[in-house]
Amino acid sequence: MKKNIAIIMGGYSSEVNISLKSGNVVYKHLNKEKYNAYRVHVLKEKWVALDNESNEYQINISDFSFIKNDEHITFDCVFNAIHGNPGENGMILSYLELLNIPHTSAPFYQMALTFNKRDTLSVVKEYGVKTAKSVYLNKGDEIHVENIIDKVNLPCFIKPNNAGSSYGISKAYTKEEVLKGIDLAYQEDSSILIESFLEGTEVSVGVIEYQNEIKVLPITEIVSENDFFDYEAKYQGKSQEITPARISKRQQNRVEEVAKKIYKALNMSGFTRSEFIFVNDEPHFLEMNTVPGMTEESILPQQAAAAGISLEDLFENAILMALK
Repeated sequence: MKKNIAIIMGGYSSEVNISLKSGNVVYKHLNKEKYNAYRVHVLKEKWVALDNESNEYQINISDFSFIKNDEHITFDCVFNAIHGNPGENGMILSYLELLNIPHTSAPFYQMALTFNKRDTLSVVKEYGVKTAKSVYLNKGDEIHVENIIDKVNLPCFIKPNNAGSSYGISKAYTKEEVLKGIDLAYQEDSSILIESFLEGTEVSVGVIEYQNEIKVLPITEIVSENDFFDYEAKYQGKSQEITPARISKRQQNRVEEVAKKIYKALNMSGFTRSEFIFVNDEPHFLEMNTVPGMTEESILPQQAAAAGISLEDLFENAILMALK
């Protein structure tokens, strides 16, 4: 019998439209001869399942099921395509785990940890992974700009602690820009991260569980036309994403080793895409995305293609790994 697969998409954050695009690509490429795939929109105003004709059916929150033509439909597995809250921060996954429904992401604790940039950096540093210098602030904290600049220097980056898709991120060259950047980041999150600027080649490294093994995908080099890899660079064509990256064999070996080490150390499963900057051939870890973009143009699907893995295989493998 075909298994029923829910592709959850949407979410409650600024990334809702990007998530809907990712989820629809998963739906398009999932093998319909093997799976009954349903798009499930998880939105602030409603949770609904969509059939092939885009008719909507209310999701019963008590057991994550729905009724279609008097048939009670439950799910064998959930494919998580929700960027941000509640998909990438683990909230909806804890709910699915309570219901004993397998899903394609890491367990909820790992997702919550890696969504929090500050806590992720704290953990990976214990494993000897190099990172930028950083300062953390919570909304309401006194802001001592001179102390911040003394620690991280200028220019520096200001980021929301729990947000994705480069929302709320800015690069500051002056004291005034640091203060503006703090205000901007607080629009996305109540805790923020201020990091030193690292000059060097930026790369994005996909690590997945593929056919029961941890696999590092071909590395992507990020060359932004803008001052950094912001939302416009990421989603509106203002960057070059070069796969495989134009890096030395030594750099490749080193970043693959570190990326796999982080994946294991954080006890991850499912999809991850981590960002690094090389400083003197040594990769410095920036952050990890655990629900990376899944459109045809997104970085991780590009990397899978370079590894000879089709989108159909990539998505089916995620389901098989979740069901094992």
